Amino acid sequence: MRSVSGLRGIVGVDLVPAVVTRYAEAFGSFVAGRGGREVALARDSRQSGPVFAAAAADGLTAAGVDVVDLGMVPTPTAQLAVELQGLGGGIVVTASHNPVEWNALKFVGAGGRFLGRADAEVFFALVDGKGGPRPPAGRVGERRRDEQAVRRHLDRVLALPWLDVGGIRARRFRVALDCVRGAGARIMPALLEALGCEVRAINLEPDGRFPREPEPIPEHLGELGAVVREVRADLGIAVDPDVDRLALVDETGQPVGEDYTLALAVRVVLARGLGPVVTNLSTSLVVDDAAREFGVAVERAPVGEANVVERMAASAAVIGGEGNGGVILPEVHLGRDAPVAATLALALLASGGATVSALVNSWPRYTIVKAKIPRPPGSLEPAYARLARAMPGAAGDRQDGLRLSLSDRWVHVRPSGTEPVVRIIAEAPSREAADALVERGRAALTDSGR
Repeated sequence: MRSVSGLRGIVGVDLVPAVVTRYAEAFGSFVAGRGGREVALARDSRQSGPVFAAAAADGLTAAGVDVVDLGMVPTPTAQLAVELQGLGGGIVVTASHNPVEWNALKFVGAGGRFLGRADAEVFFALVDGKGGPRPPAGRVGERRRDEQAVRRHLDRVLALPWLDVGGIRARRFRVALDCVRGAGARIMPALLEALGCEVRAINLEPDGRFPREPEPIPEHLGELGAVVREVRADLGIAVDPDVDRLALVDETGQPVGEDYTLALAVRVVLARGLGPVVTNLSTSLVVDDAAREFGVAVERAPVGEANVVERMAASAAVIGGEGNGGVILPEVHLGRDAPVAATLALALLASGGATVSALVNSWPRYTIVKAKIPRPPGSLEPAYARLARAMPGAAGDRQDGLRLSLSDRWVHVRPSGTEPVVRIIAEAPSREAADALVERGRAALTDSGR
């Protein structure tokens, strides 16, 4: 599968080294055609990562660009390395939150941002041989290691001019940490220790043997909740394998939902200065509630980090992200960043003295229900029309599938960019109401709603 999120497949079935080399060589040509000479290469902890990283390096050097090998690092670390070193682009070998049998390539453009739709189309045309002749390499690229990318990332976060590092350190927060045996072990313990936290960590071994489903959603965080209760932690923090998403567990061991990660970050950033907030169409209304406290309206973009980042850049947003626990703070870089999200959560706790549960309970509560079905053949337009007829009076948004919204609830139906499914996401003040919206979406897609 390929989309604005990159190229994904099941290891050994859809994704094999020869495919990786072909895409990497085309990406090297794409970068060289725009004047770039060096490409960062990084990976997460998946066991297929070393083989695919080697295949990607072969493709890049065959295209005549030099490879800056970052090794196993978080995705945001790689993005920041591209930006800070002025590289022509980057490839990150990671399937992010996908199950262990998947792997993927994420493509980073010059400036450290993922390729937007227009650039992705140009790049994929090169892969398919439809983009015109590739520039001749004329040389075989060289390779060099960069061991300092994580250190630069930490320094960038801790150097935020308005961040009261001393105030956070003074609180001596007790934090439970779950890195799901991913790349988070390379940065999260060091960050938390730099912020004066007492850390109890689980699943630190970065060997790709995920002990649970890797997506940091509430139903996967039972072990972390038990650790929070055992050590009486102030909060629990879970990241996904490539460390661009962060979920919180409150001081009672209860997961609070990934959307609250962004809502809490919005409160921190807007408290020091107003500006636009951008998120995607599938993000909770809790983000709107947080922004409303400061008189700021939320702008919504299609799902996908590249789409949110494009809208943030166009709007000069001060904070943005996605409801999956991805926080984007432009002052650090334009990409989802779990270390940034963790830092902002701790800053909020340090500034007000409230617990995580108290902060979450200070907002209206909603329930989000997420479902997916195999993508039906043919166009989804008839299904969208059926769903719209089933919700008269709802405001429609067609930027990405169909989102229908009322004042306190919404449903979003869209084809996934990472799996061969259609996603149905709904939010309402109660579980029953959200379930009902999901069932309306399911009925429309299966043609049982006629």
